Amino acid sequence: MTNIIDSKYNHKEIEQKWNKIWQHNNYFKAEATPGKPYFSIALPPPNVTGSLHMGHAVNAAIQDTLIRWNRMKGISVLWLPGTDHAGIATQFVVEKKIKKEEGKSRHDLGREEFIKRVWEWKNEYGNTIIEQLKRLGASADYSRLRFTMDESYCKAVRKTFHEWFTRGLIYRGLRSVNWCTRCLTTLSDLEVEHETTLSKLYHIHYPGVDNEGVIVATTRPETMLGDVAVAVNPEDSRYKHLIGKKVILPLVNKEIPIIADEYVDKEFGTGSLKITPAHDPNDFEIGNRHNLEPVNVFNPDGTINENGIKYQGLTILQAKEAVIKDLQEQGLLKKIEDYENAIGHCYRCNSPIEPYLSTQWFVKMKDLAQKVIERTKNKEIQFIPERWTPLFINWLENVRDWCISRQLWWGHQIPVWYCNSCNQISSSMDDLTLCPNCQSNDIKRDEDVLDTWFSSALWPFATLGWPDNTPELEHFYPTSVLSTASEIINLWVARMAFSSLDLLNKIPFSHVLIHATILNKEGQRMSKSKGTGVDPLDIINQYGADSSRFWLSSVGMSGQDVKFSEEKIIQSRNFTTKIWNASRLIFLNLDGFNPDYKLEDQNLTLIDKWILSRLKELVQVVNTSMEKYNFTETARSIYEFFWDDFCDWYLEIAKPRLQTEEKNLVQYLSTFVLDKVLRLIHPFMPFISEELWENLKNCGLKAKEPHLIVAKWVQAEDLIYYDEKAKDDMNLIINIIRAIRNLRSEFSVPAAKIADNVFIVSQDEHKRDILKQGEKYILNLSRVNKLSLNPSVRPVSSVTSVIGDVEVILPVDDLIDIEKEKVRISKEIEKVTLQQERLIKQLNNTDFIAKASKEIVIKTGKQLEETEAQKLLLQKRLDLFTS
Repeated sequence: MTNIIDSKYNHKEIEQKWNKIWQHNNYFKAEATPGKPYFSIALPPPNVTGSLHMGHAVNAAIQDTLIRWNRMKGISVLWLPGTDHAGIATQFVVEKKIKKEEGKSRHDLGREEFIKRVWEWKNEYGNTIIEQLKRLGASADYSRLRFTMDESYCKAVRKTFHEWFTRGLIYRGLRSVNWCTRCLTTLSDLEVEHETTLSKLYHIHYPGVDNEGVIVATTRPETMLGDVAVAVNPEDSRYKHLIGKKVILPLVNKEIPIIADEYVDKEFGTGSLKITPAHDPNDFEIGNRHNLEPVNVFNPDGTINENGIKYQGLTILQAKEAVIKDLQEQGLLKKIEDYENAIGHCYRCNSPIEPYLSTQWFVKMKDLAQKVIERTKNKEIQFIPERWTPLFINWLENVRDWCISRQLWWGHQIPVWYCNSCNQISSSMDDLTLCPNCQSNDIKRDEDVLDTWFSSALWPFATLGWPDNTPELEHFYPTSVLSTASEIINLWVARMAFSSLDLLNKIPFSHVLIHATILNKEGQRMSKSKGTGVDPLDIINQYGADSSRFWLSSVGMSGQDVKFSEEKIIQSRNFTTKIWNASRLIFLNLDGFNPDYKLEDQNLTLIDKWILSRLKELVQVVNTSMEKYNFTETARSIYEFFWDDFCDWYLEIAKPRLQTEEKNLVQYLSTFVLDKVLRLIHPFMPFISEELWENLKNCGLKAKEPHLIVAKWVQAEDLIYYDEKAKDDMNLIINIIRAIRNLRSEFSVPAAKIADNVFIVSQDEHKRDILKQGEKYILNLSRVNKLSLNPSVRPVSSVTSVIGDVEVILPVDDLIDIEKEKVRISKEIEKVTLQQERLIKQLNNTDFIAKASKEIVIKTGKQLEETEAQKLLLQKRLDLFTS
């Protein structure tokens, strides 16, 4: 048995080994078995441009934990992986590559050739992140890998557009959108990254027509060229008398009205708001309410157009500087003040985003959103943590129509044709060569593509073959769980929900798990571009996939964002080492192991009954917490049971028993408990658990299943042994041992030194009987020669600890030099007293309190509290020797 496993856990070798075995045996492959209970997850599709980051890692760890758990429960399991074509991100990457290598733009190549190049890039690099997920141990059904531009997926996208267009849910209109002047396309809200910037708030006087006029405050004076009104709050007493009057728009010199609108915040700036519908989404809504005609002053490339009078041709920044200069010269710029403002930037090219009036395609949202609101309020769709539910509903109740067109070449081209003969706009499931209305061939397809979120909104059912009624769609839909990040609840979760409800009349998933965001050490969001990201592959390479997964899973559903901690990963790595070493200890002591040993109750000692009872409690806690997606509780419970109960107590007490007639019993129970723990921990730590379970089988453990990944999950009802009394009795013994160990530690008794005696006082006869039963455990694990119960005379020079109504007395005259200890403690008290006096003096110094930061003052106060507590403890110890 000595060579059964290596002395150290080689995670790289073992991870590679088991990934190959699992995939070779098709354990990840899902089977659509009619009538069989199922559990399914559609992997949130990462961008084909992406590589594994902490967000992917924590989400994949959570999903794989659920998948492996349900697979072991014997349920029909599907975890369907795939990638998203990521329109703007992929086009940006390929454009950049072509420009660098060939010095050409996509326009130089033409649309057909450029799209060909993108496909070539995708085929070479597009599955990088999928391969990285495999390194993490993600047991998805890779035979079903999907892509949002697969042929069958394109069919689903076109079917959705065509149906919604035919029903009037999709329309073309003029609206304010997020516009990137570099990429020359609209963007979704998620593709806009806001950065808090110190800018300026400009107070500009708009002269009145037969009135005193108003002063407006704005961060964007250049957009005033497109102002169509000034708005005030109808309840603002400062401006009530001006409502309905007119002012002169500076620089443009045209009259615009003063209107009343409740949107205006009386407390912001001057309480009057310039209305520029073409360049602000809120102004656009106000303009619609008051029938104001918008004036667009920007070109798509971010220069000023002909409506910008003498500023035409300038960039936005140049126009801003020129407008400020002219306002100053005319005496209309009354004040400039510093102002913090959140500026939107394109997530790809980092150009400032412009709210821009543009003709685009939109989806009417009101009725679609209402369906989701009703199902969510009925708890058919549940968020975990639940606090996300009201935020989700609130967004849906106030949702705006969705802009779905993008001015890109890579993506799902909008299936709409314009006829130049009859001006008919047609949508079709098939490409058109003739106008369906007048049969003219003078038709042209819309050049725009659909928003990436339009296609990904169909992900959970389009990946299963919809609109065809496939066996997979019939068996695995609706999916069971969605796990995702909070920032895409509205952009993706809501859209999947209303798409599924409208097109299939089914919810797409019943539970939405919102995982934690892993922040950097400073508590900020990780960013590779800013150098604040942590590469999960680096962590996996250094500490192993199991260590990484165990930490990620344990914090992923904690309900709050989490700072990345390499120390916590190291703790997880230490746990894998503990599991490995404890298992190796068991394997090395299995000579003569009898797997057919019959467990008889009369043969069980107190520690045996205790570990079996604790094991059943563990299984109950694990199953309950897993059902609630409380992986923090699951991981903590397994960790504490294995490290404390099983290793520190059961196996420590078992070592001398292996040299007695109890050997067969200890071998059987050790392998029995290890088998159950490896099953419980497999969803979190699949590689080490699989490797150890295989070795356990090689040692003779009888199991029907070929590998742990498909082994039967542990249910509480499978563990018939539970003894509440034995559990409580053993806990008493453990507490006594801990008390003795703590006393030895407090008084710096060398670990190798054996105490001659320990006295225990208890008036409870039952407890005294228990202590007699556990005497061997107490003496061996406390390093004491003799246990005396209820002594008639209290020993001198002793230290005590009280556990409920039981007193533990440890004589120390033969363990330590009491006189030296008294001198040492006295010196420690003197040292602490000086520190205490210094801190008191510091806190009584008014100059210190006035100049120091609040944090420093609080920290100093805590140091004083800690010093006082330390002094009290030292004095208490000294009193023990002087009383």
